[in-house]
Amino acid sequence: MRVYKTRWFNRWAKKAGLSDRALLAAVDEMERGLVGDALGGFVFKKRVAFPGGGKRGGSRALIVYKKADRAFFVFGFRKSRRSTIVPHELHDMRLLARHYLSYTPEELDAALAARELIEVSQDG
Repeated sequence: MRVYKTRWFNRWAKKAGLSDRALLAAVDEMERGLVGDALGGFVFKKRVAFPGGGKRGGSRALIVYKKADRAFFVFGFRKSRRSTIVPHELHDMRLLARHYLSYTPEELDAALAARELIEVSQDG
């Protein structure tokens, strides 16, 4: 299972104080069946805990996820600032999911090299 984050999500996560370990923990939960809210088209809304805090009042992440294959963190928000995703945003996320999940290994490598995507690691 490979896990990635978009450049936008990476900037947001740094400002929010979310570590790569927290992101990997969320994906690990998904692999064990705790997927959060399935929004269709391989898009999921998942609670992600802040360091030293819980998930309930923390942040939400939109994740493009295909079990045992790959996950892409594409959008994040604090629950206190936003409660939901509007229909046109969800439509765009589903298109993005189709795009990312269609990537070949070579296209993934190119996206990583161009810093369009960043691989999430235990060290990050």
